[in-house]
Amino acid sequence: MQFSLALLRSPAMQEALTKVSTSITDRQRQVIELIAAGCSNEEVGERLGISPRTAKAHCDVLRQKLGVARRRQIPVAYRLLTGEDPLSRSLGPPSSDSSD
Repeated sequence: MQFSLALLRSPAMQEALTKVSTSITDRQRQVIELIAAGCSNEEVGERLGISPRTAKAHCDVLRQKLGVARRRQIPVAYRLLTGEDPLSRSLGPPSSDSSD
């Protein structure tokens, strides 16, 4: 929990938290979910059908938007900012379980 509290107290995170609207795209949310799941840029690229370089570019933009210095801080900052757990969403297509 110290990591989260230290991140919350950082000047960059305070600035991000005070912004009324942090516009995070659906694609960026997908990248956040995959980072939270422990995926590398190469794995993010494979799962989303983009190059590892594009995945890294998404990470760079997210680090700037969320006010963090490291890639691994992105999911924590996202959760602190939005209150949403990036691991709570399903990364696959909706299940078509029709066994009602």
